[in-house]
Amino acid sequence: MAALQEQDRVTTVPATAARRRRGPSAAAWIQSVFLVVMALISLVPLLAILVGTFQDGNEVIRRGMTFDVDLGTLSLDNYVLLFTDSGPYFRWFANTLLLTVGQVAGTLLVSAFVAYGFAMYEFRTKTLWFIMVLLVMTVPFEMLMLPLYVQVNDMGLADTYVVIALPFLASAVTIFFFRQYFLGIPKEILEAGRMDGVSEFGIFFRLVLPITKPAMAAMAILNGMLCWNNFLWPLLVLRSPEKFTLPIGLNTLLTPYGNNYELLIIGAFFSLIPVLILFLAFQRFFIEGITAGAVKG
Repeated sequence: MAALQEQDRVTTVPATAARRRRGPSAAAWIQSVFLVVMALISLVPLLAILVGTFQDGNEVIRRGMTFDVDLGTLSLDNYVLLFTDSGPYFRWFANTLLLTVGQVAGTLLVSAFVAYGFAMYEFRTKTLWFIMVLLVMTVPFEMLMLPLYVQVNDMGLADTYVVIALPFLASAVTIFFFRQYFLGIPKEILEAGRMDGVSEFGIFFRLVLPITKPAMAAMAILNGMLCWNNFLWPLLVLRSPEKFTLPIGLNTLLTPYGNNYELLIIGAFFSLIPVLILFLAFQRFFIEGITAGAVKG
């Protein structure tokens, strides 16, 4: 028997080595080519906008975004306009950046607290409350918009950044995702912390939170993109032009009295940069967090 096992081991090792020498299979090559093609296709709109930033705005609107351009007509005039005579553009940019950072941080903290309670503690009506969270995920914001707007006006919170972020700090989608992630954390960690005299808040911040970096990064990217591109709700509650966010500000460049297409195009292109930086900085954690949150039921 030992001789047969040794013979199988000897014959298996060369076979494995031979497979490694042959390299990736045909299926792996096809998959890689398909992913590269899809990535290039997804980059086409971004490259088209980049080319449009070197063209005259009226020409871009007349012909549309295209790569068929006369190289002699390309110039840096739009970039000069952006950095010298863009008006309140960078004010809108700073407003959006500040609002996005604050709302994302608050959403991650509040949603993680709620999800931690659902995943790690047992209490009455726990299932009922979690079902309500799932139901909130099915309700479109357009149904809540009018009563929420009336409530905001009654409370005197209109035209403030607080009212933009406050209703969405407990995000149902983020709570659900964190809850699925926390279910994969052994509860023995909590018990060990309690035996060492760590408080419940200490267990969350010192023991659990450090190992949820992938989930935090994934939700930071998703919530960051939503906050950065949020248009409808800020449009309803903000009234002072100096408080406008970037999507609202860019929309004001199109008026019945004249359209600033040059600033609109290059401003829209520069508005993509923070989102790209956010994704590139956390893409490794994003993929890991999405995968970890999906495998636990």
